[in-house]
Amino acid sequence: MTDPLYTEALATFGRLLDEAAASGMTDPNAMTVATAGADGRPSARTVLLKAFDARGFAFYTHLDSPKGRDLRANPHAALLFHWRHLREAGVQARIAGGVALVDDAEADAYFASRPRMSQLGAWASRQSTTLPSREAFEARLAAVEAEFDGRDVPRPPGWSGFRVEPESFEFWYGAGFRLHERWCYERDAAGAWAKRMLYP
Repeated sequence: MTDPLYTEALATFGRLLDEAAASGMTDPNAMTVATAGADGRPSARTVLLKAFDARGFAFYTHLDSPKGRDLRANPHAALLFHWRHLREAGVQARIAGGVALVDDAEADAYFASRPRMSQLGAWASRQSTTLPSREAFEARLAAVEAEFDGRDVPRPPGWSGFRVEPESFEFWYGAGFRLHERWCYERDAAGAWAKRMLYP
């Protein structure tokens, strides 16, 4: 049975995400993903959350990108959502935990749902490696477009998703004079969740 406090944390996140979407903001599902490689050096970037449920929070990438290499070497990540226009003075949600690859069927289903040009771009891109010119990328994209002309674009090898399996949540509600309200949910080694309030 799912821990009631974990259920509460997920429901709180869902309400805030819905509130952010209803506000009309661009990309309410944008999140900073922080990773560290085997050498312990941190790195952060913004990606889009594509799914969340009791299993965790999923996003997709090339597995040989810097974040993909980090997460395979050190399978832990921290996520940050900042909805700066919500409520009195903005809301943040922080989530941290272990990371696992999504299964192939889930990755295939998500890839099939993407716009065709995004699918082709995933084949054409050697994500985060040096690009000699924009024309070189456009030539690769044209070649991929020709290769898959008239047929479905399959998911490329080495392109998949990661799921962050939460070990902690923090919900930060901004207030004037930096008198913020903060709530933390944490899972212990036995899998039980606890909830506490934090000083601003």
